[in-house]
Amino acid sequence: LLPHPFVRSCLLDKDTFLQNFDQKNWEKKTYLCYEVELPEGASGVPPGQLKGILHNEPAQGEQQRGCHAEMCLLERIQSWELGSELPYKVTCFLSWSPCATCAHQLAQFLVKNKHVTLRLFASRLYTKERYEDWLRVQKGYEDGLRTLQGHGAHIAIMTSTDFEHCWETFVDNQGKPFEPWDTLVSQSR
Repeated sequence: LLPHPFVRSCLLDKDTFLQNFDQKNWEKKTYLCYEVELPEGASGVPPGQLKGILHNEPAQGEQQRGCHAEMCLLERIQSWELGSELPYKVTCFLSWSPCATCAHQLAQFLVKNKHVTLRLFASRLYTKERYEDWLRVQKGYEDGLRTLQGHGAHIAIMTSTDFEHCWETFVDNQGKPFEPWDTLVSQSR
């Protein structure tokens, strides 16, 4: 299996992490850091894919399709040979919560794959840039997240502990500890 073009196999650099996961920044790119917990004796996930970093890419021209980070993750999971008799847990840390469409696609995946548990921790809720759009479509995002949660996904806003875990697991932090930004605690409620 060739790597997906929007997969980063290395660690995030510090600035990319801080720029995209700090809630006061409204970057347009979504980063998704994932890790898989396998049951004892299980296989099916290729070596080097038990954790990874994905990000979305917009379509560029008519020849290339865009891909949201969550859809890249689904493509990756579906390429694995996960035995349906064993439970698998996938934990994701996202810079944005899933949009309504991705939330519904993830929910459909969970319906068909009851042996997979999905835990999503988002830095911030997905919204549109303009306030009028946000008011008009907010219900769709909320409904999408409710549907996803209703099909068994655990969804939460990232806490300081979650950011620290990401820093230690997915960031080339060069041995430096995670330093929470001033508004982290208040924005993580």
